[in-house]
Amino acid sequence: MNPEFRSKIDESSRTAEDFTKLYYDSLDKKRHQMSRFYLDNAIAVWNGNGTTGKENIQTFIQGLPSTEHTVTTLDAQPVIDDALSNQKTLLIMVSGMFRIQNNSGKQFQQTFVISAQGDKWKIVSDCFRIQDGLVDKKLKN
Repeated sequence: MNPEFRSKIDESSRTAEDFTKLYYDSLDKKRHQMSRFYLDNAIAVWNGNGTTGKENIQTFIQGLPSTEHTVTTLDAQPVIDDALSNQKTLLIMVSGMFRIQNNSGKQFQQTFVISAQGDKWKIVSDCFRIQDGLVDKKLKN
């Protein structure tokens, strides 16, 4: 791997770690501030429920029950594409566990596309899915 690309991969990993720590801390403890993470025209799909625009996403998130997230795996890569006009953009894939209020934990998977806006990273696309064993059920049939 050439050193320049290796550097971009390392930077992506560091950014993803910092971003997700701040994101899940805010989601669990400062939910009223979530719109600041999203672009004005962002897209979010949460367990099959889609919405667009940061204010609509804020309203949707605030309607969710209280949660506590723990990230168990995290991966990131730079999106390198001439169509982005050298705009720094990352693909972040997260999996982990979350608890709703005091109930037992569930596994989740979340994928973000984030883009640098000045010195801040903003979510372009957010896709969250609860991992509820549907695949296991289908394999057993």
